[in-house]
Amino acid sequence: MRYTKAALLTFGAGLLLALVVVAIEVPGLERIASAAMALGIAAVPIGMAIDWRRATRTPRRAARGRGKTLSRRTAPSARRRTRPRKPAGPRRR
Repeated sequence: MRYTKAALLTFGAGLLLALVVVAIEVPGLERIASAAMALGIAAVPIGMAIDWRRATRTPRRAARGRGKTLSRRTAPSARRRTRPRKPAGPRRR
């Protein structure tokens, strides 16, 4: 909805500017307000098409590059063994 939202904001800004032009009666900004509204209205279907295309596109998988090689772990038998626990002796009370 990124592009559709931008088109609607453009139209809204033009509409707000047109309201200001009518309220204050500024003759120089009439064409700018009209152009902003026209650009926003024309951009809405284009923005919707782009947003739809982005939403329905399947995500691409990242290509695996030849980066670092994976280091292999040593076998469990090659690891240093820990000392066995002492058996529990008779408890004192």
